[in-house]
Amino acid sequence: MKHFLLLLLLLAAGCGRNQPPLEVFGEVPDFTLTSHRNSPFDAARELRGRIWVANFIFTNCAGPCPRMTSQMRQVQDATADLPELRMVSFTVDPARDTPEVLAAYGKRHRAGERWSFLTGTLDQLHHLKRNVFLLGNVDGELNHSTRFALVDRQSRIRAFYDTSLPSSIRQAIADIRRLEKEK
Repeated sequence: MKHFLLLLLLLAAGCGRNQPPLEVFGEVPDFTLTSHRNSPFDAARELRGRIWVANFIFTNCAGPCPRMTSQMRQVQDATADLPELRMVSFTVDPARDTPEVLAAYGKRHRAGERWSFLTGTLDQLHHLKRNVFLLGNVDGELNHSTRFALVDRQSRIRAFYDTSLPSSIRQAIADIRRLEKEK
């Protein structure tokens, strides 16, 4: 009887149930931008076959960017046991966010080797933000989404996270671990 009650409690809590796979929202094509290391960042070489988390920021943002960067660091720290996972922060201000500025920003926020800060032309960044990640315009106005995107090993966008919600980073980490188990 004791085992039966334990089983019922586990089932009621959602344990023991198979979760449906995460949705697929689109595919990220190969791209080449410039990293904070001032070298070409070839997504095919750096990201293909890996799970990664993406966001769009700018380094002189006084609004949500510092919070989002701190949240990305939470993802970095919580997944230290997943060396293949990558974090990618794209700038929406390529005129000011040079590789050197991005490197200093990453250092200030304790970004590790798995985290890249990328810049490119306004057209490249706009295409990625609006047409690939479906997160709005990069138009020189410095407007950007505060969502993170989770990308799987096949370069498919599998989830978005509203970083203004308290549970979003916990959910992102849980979903990363779910994807880690997918074959």
